[in-house]
Amino acid sequence: MPHRSQQQQQRARVARSPRLPTRAAGAVRRIRYQEIADVLRERYAAAPAGAVLASESEMSVEFGASRVTIRRALEIVRDEGLIAARQGFGWFVAGEPVRQSLEALGTIEAEVEGLGRISERKIAEFAFESAPERVGAILAVDEVLRVKRVNLADGEPFAIVTVWCPAELAATFSRRDVERRPFYELLDVELRGATQTIGADLASPVEAGLLDVPVGAPLLRCQRVTTDQDGRPLLVSEHLFSAHRTEFVVDLPLAEPSMTPSGLRLVE
Repeated sequence: MPHRSQQQQQRARVARSPRLPTRAAGAVRRIRYQEIADVLRERYAAAPAGAVLASESEMSVEFGASRVTIRRALEIVRDEGLIAARQGFGWFVAGEPVRQSLEALGTIEAEVEGLGRISERKIAEFAFESAPERVGAILAVDEVLRVKRVNLADGEPFAIVTVWCPAELAATFSRRDVERRPFYELLDVELRGATQTIGADLASPVEAGLLDVPVGAPLLRCQRVTTDQDGRPLLVSEHLFSAHRTEFVVDLPLAEPSMTPSGLRLVE
């Protein structure tokens, strides 16, 4: 057999190799960030509102792409209205937040169900114990039932609620009772109302784990004291809300046409 040149050998190898399909005339090559956007769009299309996305650095590792490329892909999906972002928090699936009215005493469950969403509560802690100093001073008792729960809307956690109730009033309550019904329904007492104080906070590692948000994510912290018809405090509660999933709404009557939110006070 006559000796073949290197060039001839190379041509022979190419001839034996399977041919890749040729790109159709006029086809446009998909840019990397567009390909990643396609994956993200499919991945989060059916995800519940408020679900937190992986961080940009985690996506960079997953897709083997730079942070700049990942950010461009996220911006494409954001512009389509599927996801959103907040400074210092990260990316999450966009959707209507859980809104709670401040005009009347009510429960989180009623607010969630009023929006046509599925409300759930999961009890994290249930204990009869000595009252913390602050709680004991408000309720004027030494022993309390403390219940810590996580509230969910459509399967996504959005609030951590801790309630302290005088042990005498809650003596017959079981863990199952407080998981199925709010204290307002369990107490055989007519209530007058409550005083709420709302401020801002950052998620601790434990809180971040319960709410499925990054450590240090912004939270709304609500302190509530509920009273009976005689003005006696019956419940002390602390509510921690994911800031990206929750809003508080209050209507200001025309009789008070002030640009300052009612109840505003400076923290000392």
